[in-house]
Amino acid sequence: MSGRPGIAGNPVLIGAATILVVLVAVFLAYNANRGLPFVPTYEVKAQVPSAAQLVVGNDVRIGGSRVGFVSDITAERQDDGSSIALLDLTLERDVAPLPRDSTLIIRPRSALGLKYVEITRGTDSQGYDDGATIPISAATPEPVEFDEVLNMFDEETRDAAAANTTGFGDAFAGRGESINTAIGAFKPLLRDVVPVAQNLASPETNLRRFFGELGDAAAIVAPAAESQAELFVNLDTTFRALREVARPYIQDSISGGVPALDTAIRTLPIQRPFLRNAEGLFRELRPGAAALRVSAPTIADALVAGRRVLPRTPPFNRRLASLLDELQTFAEDPMVPRGLNAATAGLNSLDPTLAFAAPAQTVCNYATLFFRNISSLLSVGDRNGTWQRFIIVATPQGPNNEGGPSSAPANGPTVDNHLHTNPYPNTAAPGQPRECEAGNEPYLRGQTVLGNVRGTQPASTEGNP
Repeated sequence: MSGRPGIAGNPVLIGAATILVVLVAVFLAYNANRGLPFVPTYEVKAQVPSAAQLVVGNDVRIGGSRVGFVSDITAERQDDGSSIALLDLTLERDVAPLPRDSTLIIRPRSALGLKYVEITRGTDSQGYDDGATIPISAATPEPVEFDEVLNMFDEETRDAAAANTTGFGDAFAGRGESINTAIGAFKPLLRDVVPVAQNLASPETNLRRFFGELGDAAAIVAPAAESQAELFVNLDTTFRALREVARPYIQDSISGGVPALDTAIRTLPIQRPFLRNAEGLFRELRPGAAALRVSAPTIADALVAGRRVLPRTPPFNRRLASLLDELQTFAEDPMVPRGLNAATAGLNSLDPTLAFAAPAQTVCNYATLFFRNISSLLSVGDRNGTWQRFIIVATPQGPNNEGGPSSAPANGPTVDNHLHTNPYPNTAAPGQPRECEAGNEPYLRGQTVLGNVRGTQPASTEGNP
């Protein structure tokens, strides 16, 4: 008994099944870059400055491993008018969630222009939710395209590189011995570099802050960039002018500078006492130099007169020869020192008297005023004659008045009948107050005053402050 035929004996069913399998394989192959259907995914959006040569379906990788693909690329306009690219990223569910401090960059996959998106996971505890947008601030650093690198080598750059290569080759040619000497000198250099590098790497050196401060300094001087540029232009003009005298004048001065500095280092310490004394001398000469402004005309007249007198000094000096011989004989006489000693003792005995009497003139100017007033007494007056001869001074009336003999100083009873006398007024002498009492003491009306008046009077008189 024959049974019903199976599916293996039906060519139509076998062909239909084969076509279905092929269609499913083609569908899966076509969508292989977009993931398998019905598999859960983690989708986020990402803003990037540019999506040049990035196409839908390109890989998204983390640490070199493919974790998804770019599902869509659209342009997005910013508030300032610029445009950026918005990427739709379809990622594996195991990646979720991406930390918020993660960064991404579009990198070339090959020299043919293929691109992929590389994500560097961060460490933030908060992550992007499904469907969130990664801001453009996370798209760092800005990628450099391969064609941009190649565009640097334009025709001028290639010609300059060729010229540099030729120049370096010519420079090294025939200088093998010098190069070997330089390499031999590198050994102590490298030995000394080690402690320098250790100091630079030490946290106490704070090298990181140094470069930060350099950046701040550069930001501070940035507004003066144009002025600095003009400075270098002016320096170029100056050095172009100096080029004319660079050889041999400037070269000779530089060559002689080292010996000059060595000599200065050796001799300047020896000159310090002289310079110190010279500084003190000039400081003490300042009052005399200030006085020269007033006395310079007189000194000039004296020099003019001296020019006429100096030719006559040789005959005068010859005539002085005999006098000087006599002076030498006098100086060698054994009796002269005894006379000088006696004169010195006499002068020393006069020293206290002179010290007491000198302030009467040096401070109070009494001698000058005395002789001036003496001449006035005999020359100043009116039609009746000079004051010294004709002025009548009437004495006050009362007991013991100054008009006759008295048994005691005049002491009233009237206001005018009081004696005022000071035989030894203070003259700023040693042991006395610094005052010029004669002529400055007040007249105490109605009081008898004998000796110095109470209080300190001014230490000045007419013509002598």
